[in-house]
This record gives sequence, C-alpha cells and structure tokens, in this order.
Amino acid sequence: MKSLGPIPNGFGLIDGELAIAGVKASDHVRAAGDTPLFLYDFGLVRARVARFRAAMPADVHLHYAVKANPFPGLVRALARLVDGLDAASLGECRLIAASGGDPARASFAGPAKRDDELAGAIAMGVAINLESESEADRALAAADRLSVRPRLAVRVNPPFEIKGSGMRMGGGAKPFGVDAERAGALARRVIAAGAEWRGWHVFAGSQALAAGAVADAQAAAVALAGELSDEAGAAPPLVNLGGGFGIPYSANDRPLDVEAIGARLGEALAARASGLADSRFALELGRWLVGEAGVYLTRIVDRKESRGKLFLACDGGLHHQLAATGNLGQVVRRNYPVAIATRMGSPAEEVASIVGPLCTPLDRLADEVAVPAAHPGDLVAVFLAGAYGLTASPQAFLSQRPAIERLLVPD
Repeated sequence: MKSLGPIPNGFGLIDGELAIAGVKASDHVRAAGDTPLFLYDFGLVRARVARFRAAMPADVHLHYAVKANPFPGLVRALARLVDGLDAASLGECRLIAASGGDPARASFAGPAKRDDELAGAIAMGVAINLESESEADRALAAADRLSVRPRLAVRVNPPFEIKGSGMRMGGGAKPFGVDAERAGALARRVIAAGAEWRGWHVFAGSQALAAGAVADAQAAAVALAGELSDEAGAAPPLVNLGGGFGIPYSANDRPLDVEAIGARLGEALAARASGLADSRFALELGRWLVGEAGVYLTRIVDRKESRGKLFLACDGGLHHQLAATGNLGQVVRRNYPVAIATRMGSPAEEVASIVGPLCTPLDRLADEVAVPAAHPGDLVAVFLAGAYGLTASPQAFLSQRPAIERLLVPD
C-alpha cells in the first residue's frame, strides 16, 4: 500500500459524500451532465488572494500567471482581483483581453516568440519580457513597422535559483531570460531606442515549499535589480520577482509559510537600493493561487482483479490529468490526494489502483492506495486539479471524450 497526498482544506462532507463549494459531488455531476468534470471553487481562490494581501508588504502587487489555468471564466474572475496578468503566449494575451483584463496590466514572457507574436502583443499594449538580445531587435523592428512605442522589460537569468524548487528557472545556462551580466547593457539599448522601459523580470524557480529558500531568492532578486538598474542608468517602474510558491502534492510535503516569506520580503524591500525607491514590486503566482481550488471528478466504469491486485477503471485519466499520473516531468511518481468522492464517509477497506481508459500503463491516477469498497458508478475525486491540469495534458490522445470545466462562484 502506498500513501496519498494530503487533501487540501476547504472541502466538506454531506451525507457521506465529498462536498465542493457546499454541494455534493454527485449533484455537481448531474448539473454538468457528465464526467469527467473539472470544478474550480472560486471561493477558495478568493481566500488565497486575501491571504496573500494580508501576508505581503502593502506595496507588493499580485500577478496571476495565466499558464497555471487559462480557463476563461477563471481568468475573467481573477482579472478583477489581481494587479496584473502574466501570459506565456500570444494566445494567452488574447485570452486576457477577451476576459476583460487590461492589456496594459499584462506581460508576455517565454522563449522563441515569433515575429507575429511580438507584433500582436505590442499592438495590444502588452509589455514584452525580453528573453534575448535578438528578441529585443525583433521587438523593436515590429514596433517600428506598427508605428507603436513598445513596452519592454528584460527577463533576467539570475546567477541563483530557488534551492529545492521543483523546477529551476535560473542559476545556470538557461533558455529563459538574458544572463544577468548582459541584462544592464540590453536595458540601456532598448531605452536608447525609444522603448517604454518597463523594468525587470527575475524568475528563479517554481513549486518551492521551503519558505527560507523562497525568501533568500527574493532578497537576492531585489539586490540584483538594484545593481542592474544602476548599470542601465534608469529606475525600473516594475520589478517582477517571479513566483515559486508551491503546494503540497505528496504525503511528506508541508504547506508553504507565506507569512514568513512576506516578513522577509518586507525586510528586503526596506533595505533596497535607492534607485529602486519608486519602483513597484510584484509576485507572479499561478499554482499557489488556483491549484488547491480545483477537483477533477471521474466515474468508475469497471472493477477488476488481475493476479491478486484490484483495479478501479475510470472514464478519466492522464489525457486530462497528466500531472496526477506522474508523467509531467516528475522524477519519482507519488500519489496525489485522491478519494472515492461518493464514499468519503466510509473507512478504507481495500487496496486498489485507480486507472484511466487509455491503452497505456502510464494511465494511473493512484497507485495501490487504501480506499473504501468502490464499484462502477462511484465517483473518484482527484484534488489539486486547479493548476496544470487539463491544458497541461494530452487531451487529444486516443480521441477520448473531452472533460467539462465549471467555475463555482459563491454568492
């Protein structure tokens, strides 16, 4: 038997069944008409935003990283709560605009931006986080063709990373950003070319659960921004300190102490260089804001035994929840928090593997876990489904049915 990750707070129990936003899972499925089904409880997202505001210094802005979950209803609702929106493609820039977000409060980061993508974002008024000197040249050329003054920032590849982060975005040779030792010169060049200078973007890592490591990286980023601004000869309007806030996926993970991070960030900002005195600072968060608010519901279709082991086969799987199956870059597969949603009030009676409908042994939502006795028709809940779920999965694989998505907005 293998352990399961911790079920996040904020969910309830009604008549022995999982309740999401105060409604039983089976009632959600009836209202949606089918499974598989993603549910996003916006009440939990609002609570996360409020916790951020309370924990962080008052002058630190909150940006939403749209790549974490680009569901249009969620983006539309978050656009009214956050201070900025960060895109990783022209498609996300357009989604921000279509969802009521202000392109002037949006930024676009990512390597290999095509000329048409640069032109499209510049025409919308989105700030471009430049990833290289050649990208700067192409952005300036695109703006010249459009007769538009581009809004340009420099994404910096810092000489440090967030220690222990699940995905390291800085600290060595990277496809992301301009190496710190060249970033100041590039900023001088784009400012001299007449661009509207938007500042620095320093993203050192993601999915970190050690508050001290996150705080150390943020302090280093603040200091680096001061040094680079001196080299550039211009104060940055904005310093985006990146994100990195993780959530607990597996049994040994512990929640991130964001209040400790906020206290340390306040100290770093109080000691910042004079050239940053009038700069705004922002944190770019995705997973931490929305990940724990999402639940993926799938229905058990078959119950079978094979050579002494029990399998519960469902109509949903890795084509919707690649990360939960351990196939989104995880080195060691660990079980996400999973439960039999329609039997949450029952004790565990058997050990089963919960698998999907795909013809691959990789399609395993939970591996040899203790569950109540479950049968066809029962619903399985996969938690932490609010970030890097559907759009980070191979939805077209084997032409399976699409998942339904719903945003639950409490009164």
